[in-house]
Amino acid sequence: MRRSRTVALTAAAAAAVLVITGCSSGSSKSGDSNSSSGAGAGADAATKGVVNASDKKGGTVTYEMKGTPDSLDPGNTYYAYIYNFSRLYGRPLTTFAPGPGEEGNKLVPDLAESMGQPSADGLSWTYKLRAGLKYEDGTPITAKDVKYAVERSNWAPDVFANGPTYFHDLLVDNPTPYEGPYKDPSGDLKAIETPDDLTIVFHLKHAFADFDYLVSAPQTVPVPKDKDKGADYVKHPMASGSYKFESYEDGKQLTLVPNTNWDAKTDPIRKQLADKILLKMNIEQSTIDKDLLAGNAQVDLVGGGVDPQTQAQILKDQKLKAKTDNAYGGRLVYMAIDSQVAPFDNVDCRKAVQYAIDKVSVQTAIGGPIRGQIANTVLPADIAGHQDVNLYETKDNKGDEGKAKDALKACGKPEGFSTVLSARTERATEIAAATSIQAALKKIGINAEIQQFPQGKYLSDNVGVPAKNKEKNIGLMMMQWGADWPTGYGFLQQIVDGRAIKESGNSNLASLNDPAINKLIDDAAVNTDKAAREKIYSEIDKKVMEQAVYVPLTYFKVFLYRPDSATNLVSTSAFSGEYDYLNIGTTK
Repeated sequence: MRRSRTVALTAAAAAAVLVITGCSSGSSKSGDSNSSSGAGAGADAATKGVVNASDKKGGTVTYEMKGTPDSLDPGNTYYAYIYNFSRLYGRPLTTFAPGPGEEGNKLVPDLAESMGQPSADGLSWTYKLRAGLKYEDGTPITAKDVKYAVERSNWAPDVFANGPTYFHDLLVDNPTPYEGPYKDPSGDLKAIETPDDLTIVFHLKHAFADFDYLVSAPQTVPVPKDKDKGADYVKHPMASGSYKFESYEDGKQLTLVPNTNWDAKTDPIRKQLADKILLKMNIEQSTIDKDLLAGNAQVDLVGGGVDPQTQAQILKDQKLKAKTDNAYGGRLVYMAIDSQVAPFDNVDCRKAVQYAIDKVSVQTAIGGPIRGQIANTVLPADIAGHQDVNLYETKDNKGDEGKAKDALKACGKPEGFSTVLSARTERATEIAAATSIQAALKKIGINAEIQQFPQGKYLSDNVGVPAKNKEKNIGLMMMQWGADWPTGYGFLQQIVDGRAIKESGNSNLASLNDPAINKLIDDAAVNTDKAAREKIYSEIDKKVMEQAVYVPLTYFKVFLYRPDSATNLVSTSAFSGEYDYLNIGTTK
């Protein structure tokens, strides 16, 4: 995930606005068979092609978001919408080409001039940077800057708690201890070599077929060492993309303007259409929806979709419904059970929860079937390797009190127990789902107190800190997860591999550390046969469900509204069904 790259559902507490302003004009184009005009495009048009395709420059484009992001620093984020948005000001080695649905999963070179070149044994990957790349201040971008970006994002967990640990886990161990660029500024990470200014070589512990996908993460966005300010770098990351920071107020506002040292000749996928991008944080979801409907905003940045009240309004009006996109994006809504928080250290106590939950009620709380089908596996239905298996089957998916109580007896808690269930403050439907689960658990004697935490600090400071879960008795956690890239490994590894557990910013909320599952993860990583890898992912999924540490709830679908004033809207599977943010413009 990217924690859906964990994308937000809908809510009622805080939000953000992103405005792109300008006055210049340019030519516009309307598309081929893969583009549609805005007004007549029809429902789900952006899942099939680019809606309102245009090269028109200028105008004001407004994005709105509820709450605040975990971080705008490309090296310290793990939300899909920031993976998507940060590409405006930062270029990773590779990225996903704008395209509808599965077409959006096509990986292309970005900072690199071509895809990586693996060695014959698969233990090293070499990338050549495009020539002539510059930062916003005109200084050249070098391979050393990419190496430094990976070092700071993966070897400084006390500074950057967010983000996955893939590079740290996959690269060969250093011959001497390396504590990262802040604690060990004179140290050198030998696993990454930069033989010249345009060449970077990664050395792996074992072959890894998905490495080109891995370097699409914003952790490879270059960072010049002399401009890095650690945790304060978020205030002004040095731009390598088509936009740069003009000003930033944490929790309030970000202003982006065109990067005049960005060269379109070195960048075949970006257009730099808008003249200014303004992001205001903490806007109510109801306000976001009203602005979208009125055409005063172009996109909900978080990409979770409209709130239930707006959804009902849209579904009653065929003209409004024709301007919506309803798509899967490799995303799961689930509840994690921390296997290290008593009494959930007993598998039967976890099974009691699995059987107790009424998933139909949860689905209704999220927004009904239009927001996704009921899930019974960790691996979503649109990720290769998924198999329909239901280890905790109940009649009509409405729960089974009898089986749940039998499991409670087996775990030595026949009268039940108390625990804490967490959810994110900004996400109204997540809280509604938690409330449904709370009611179902109460019927079997489990009293779950709901505690809310802000989404921007959900994992870095709260439920992603395993020690805090034990201290505060947080045994159950509401969550969403989207694939970091469209393979079983890209979906599963960070949430099921015990070696990925971190002291803070942890995504393996179940504290699952099963040697058999860890080994299967490694087996899949080195297997060169795609079908064999997918079979392993299915096996991992089943073993995880046998441990009963995750309760799959729904395979999430976005329900997005697209105003006529927005151009170049395309819903992409690469970012969990969100619109691709690289080239959105406006007709205004």
